[in-house]
Amino acid sequence: MAGKVVLLLWAQTLGLAGAQTTQLLVEPPWTPPVLWDRVTLTCQGSGTLGATTWYKDGQRWWLQGPDRFVVIESGTYQCDRPSTGRSPPVSVSNDQLVRQVPAWALLEGDTVTLRCRNRKDTSVTRVQFYQDEKDLGRTLKGAELSLSPLQLHHSGRYRCEGLGGFRLSQSVPVTVTVHGVPLSGVSVLAQPPGGQVALGDRLVLSCTVAAGTGPLSFSWHRGDSWAPLGTGPRLELRHVGDNDSGHYQCRASNGHSVAESVPLNVTVLGERDPQEWADPTHHIPIPPCQVPAPSVSPQCPWPMPPSAPLPWHSQCAQVTP
Repeated sequence: MAGKVVLLLWAQTLGLAGAQTTQLLVEPPWTPPVLWDRVTLTCQGSGTLGATTWYKDGQRWWLQGPDRFVVIESGTYQCDRPSTGRSPPVSVSNDQLVRQVPAWALLEGDTVTLRCRNRKDTSVTRVQFYQDEKDLGRTLKGAELSLSPLQLHHSGRYRCEGLGGFRLSQSVPVTVTVHGVPLSGVSVLAQPPGGQVALGDRLVLSCTVAAGTGPLSFSWHRGDSWAPLGTGPRLELRHVGDNDSGHYQCRASNGHSVAESVPLNVTVLGERDPQEWADPTHHIPIPPCQVPAPSVSPQCPWPMPPSAPLPWHSQCAQVTP
């Protein structure tokens, strides 16, 4: 049961569990599984219980079978569930010599042990491992090869050879795929802090990634537009303008996964009121000499003409008694 949980957790890490596909779980969790280990296969997928169809070597083998069973014959197995379809194949081996790798997703930075096993675990000596037909030499642990820490260049096809008694045997090559750790915890930091910046000042946004491996690439976006504002881990606005307020977001990718930050709200302090662009006289004080005066001024003893087009002091200068 613990092996199935581990496999399911690894599937969720890589986004496989959310893909709604049928999965065939192996216990013990090794690839390839071997017949002398008493292998249990469990079919996981959507549909009615007891509606599992099993296939062996490409042929329908067991109609309306159980969700799990113990393998007693070598071969390639698949299962089919009504709502999620057929699973990827799993081959159970009964070869003389087998090279095994753990049956879960291998991530950068992990430690993994490859093992070379003779049938029914009889003694095997003078074991050598090969990656893509390159001789890796003999190991200090006999029939095991440790890779630590895992890196992308460790991906490839591995096989082993060794002596079982007086007979030299070779295993079938098995593919090892090392995945980059999915990105998570992408966030944006601002200088000045909080994203509040005065009009005309400098603003620097930095993108950080809490977890993930591989070569990283970045892009910057604002609002609902996915047109990139820039690339790289930093975005710099040297002289912030009136139109630079908004929500800024960083997107990071390592070639295998993409993650986005929570939008950061940038506020430009002292930016011009939008109404001022429509009305140039908005909030512009009127000089004292242009303030309308009462109809009779103490400096002008006669009444003002009705609807005077000019200020009163000009009328006083032009009207004669």
